[in-house]
Amino acid sequence: MGSERRRAGRGRLRSGRFPERWRPGAGSGSVGATQPSLPLLVRYGHRSWLVPTALLGAVVGVAAATPTTFSSVSWLALVPVVAAGLCGPPLTAVFAGVAIAGYPVLDSIWAKDQGIEDYLLVIAGSALAVPLSVNRARAAAYVHRLQGTAETTRQVVLRPVPPGWGGVDSAARYLAADVEARVGGDFYDVLSTPYGARVILGDVQGKGLPAVSTAAALVGCFREAAYHQEDLATVASWLEERLHRQNLLSVRLGAQEERFTTAVVISFPRKAPGEIEVVNFGHDSPYVLGPGGVRQLPPGHGAPIGLAHLAGGLPPVLRVPLGADETVLIVSDGVTEARDRQGGFFPLGAHLAGLVGVPGAGDPERLVDEVAAAVMRHTGGRLGDDTALLAVRRPAGSRAGAGA
Repeated sequence: MGSERRRAGRGRLRSGRFPERWRPGAGSGSVGATQPSLPLLVRYGHRSWLVPTALLGAVVGVAAATPTTFSSVSWLALVPVVAAGLCGPPLTAVFAGVAIAGYPVLDSIWAKDQGIEDYLLVIAGSALAVPLSVNRARAAAYVHRLQGTAETTRQVVLRPVPPGWGGVDSAARYLAADVEARVGGDFYDVLSTPYGARVILGDVQGKGLPAVSTAAALVGCFREAAYHQEDLATVASWLEERLHRQNLLSVRLGAQEERFTTAVVISFPRKAPGEIEVVNFGHDSPYVLGPGGVRQLPPGHGAPIGLAHLAGGLPPVLRVPLGADETVLIVSDGVTEARDRQGGFFPLGAHLAGLVGVPGAGDPERLVDEVAAAVMRHTGGRLGDDTALLAVRRPAGSRAGAGA
């Protein structure tokens, strides 16, 4: 079934008709329109009152349809308890009042004569439901504040990139495996410099706050070094030194292990419009998509950032030809290691090959949206790791602008 959906999706692409999510306007560097599915209670929280209402109707219906010897009115105690788990305190109080007031009415209509102990059970359930709902609402508000903090952190590490920044067309997407945290150790940036646009995408080893802190340190270092240093090898040395100092600080603060980071740094030099400079710190090789087909850049045999002392030095700066109509796609291992239900990896190369010749497939916005959506379809919306994608190309005749 999954392969049939992928073939159907590629058929739509070959026809030249892009999905609705490919329409422009999302903005380069956004978190992405395609995200893991939210829990049902989050997606339909505004309709949560329907569940206790349906339960109330079911209790009334059962009471009406069963003989007087069948004790069912006491099930009203479930209504406010269910409301406490789904609704806010005001609605829970309403359902509690309905249960308490409705019990004697229903009992008298159908002559169930269940006794005072059943009525006390309804009263007790209703009394407990309201404080339970209050505590649940407080916990939800606390999680919401944490989400706001995570979103602020994401905006610092993964800032939006204006269209055409640095004289290149670029687009990035970030898909968090944990939809509540929304930020992890994957990072990217597009920088406008006096020497041409420079981009980076990396993946910090590990998860949690230490990984986010490391990503923030490297992104900040890249923004300064890549702007002020013309030699890309010098930029690479700055990144290595920055992570070394970050690890020293982390160890002094009690960290049990040092971090390392795989990354790709690409420069679009103004003096050589037909080529790019690439430094690969042990990362998956970027793909290049063009009218002539799909190819991968040379593999990164260099050590990850933070491990150069073990590999005998930094990775080399490679010069690679790049046509004006070719687009570079860099992804984190959240894409290449995404698995379906049978454990099969996402076939990124084959998927990109299916886009060759499709009008507009090389547009960065469309490309990252298509690949992100394909990954979500492949995994069924269950990402095992944070996922970052960055597509960039040099438009023909564009002129790079200066910027910070």
